[in-house]
Amino acid sequence: MKRIVLAALAAVAAMSGSAFTAAADPVDDKLVIDDKEMIIRAPAPEGHPFEEVMSGWLFREAETRATEADSFANPGMLAVEQGEEIWNTVEGSAGKSCASCHNDAAESMKSAGASFPKWDPDSKKPINVELQIDKCRVKNMGAEPYKFDAPEQVALTTYIKHQSLGQPVKLDLASGEMQSWFDKGKDNYYNRTGQLNFSCSSCHEASMGKYIRADHLSQGQANGFPTYRFNTGGMVSLHNRFRGCIRDTRAEMPKAFSDELMALEVYVTWRGTGLSVETPAVRQ
Repeated sequence: MKRIVLAALAAVAAMSGSAFTAAADPVDDKLVIDDKEMIIRAPAPEGHPFEEVMSGWLFREAETRATEADSFANPGMLAVEQGEEIWNTVEGSAGKSCASCHNDAAESMKSAGASFPKWDPDSKKPINVELQIDKCRVKNMGAEPYKFDAPEQVALTTYIKHQSLGQPVKLDLASGEMQSWFDKGKDNYYNRTGQLNFSCSSCHEASMGKYIRADHLSQGQANGFPTYRFNTGGMVSLHNRFRGCIRDTRAEMPKAFSDELMALEVYVTWRGTGLSVETPAVRQ
């Protein structure tokens, strides 16, 4: 109990801008990957709380930024390579691979990372890349869906999103009932939860640019997921990160791909409208 109280006091102090935190501006730099200049600053869409949206890359240390900029040094590119192998592997009772239907991913998936989540008329819900993979595996390949965060799921998602490297994020909120899910996601973003009484906005909006302990708080953009994180030594999916943040507020974690988190993914992805897909991004 004492530990919880101390953590809560430190967190409140951090949010209030006391001595527990220090402010720091994001760097003024360019990100070029494989000779493509990434859009790491963009005008915010109408209704956004910020005037400018910024990639999390701008808030990282120099060594981390340099690692992402160099595809040879980026550990996340191992997941891209693994994903390419899975893309071409025949699996399931239909005797198909992803490539059997979609051919060259560089062409067929070149906009996927920038446009998901999309409206799925079958489930009447938004669908992200991971759920689309599972849908294809079951319906078209006769294979089992992946378990959440299975290495194959993370690798294939990373590979597919990497095909959109450099493309600006843009969701179609006019499709189906996407707008209502956006509204739910916005409510979730600002809803305070857990023993620490935090919301997503507590860190990524009210305290954006500040340090909390050793972490420089960014806008919490989703354009680089799945992301390689040095502190875990591996790839981290977006819903893994959502659940980790919720856990850190000492609240009950929703299931991955639950309606709550799918709505949050729609809203958070929209908040990064105009930023380039950076998958696999590198973060601390």
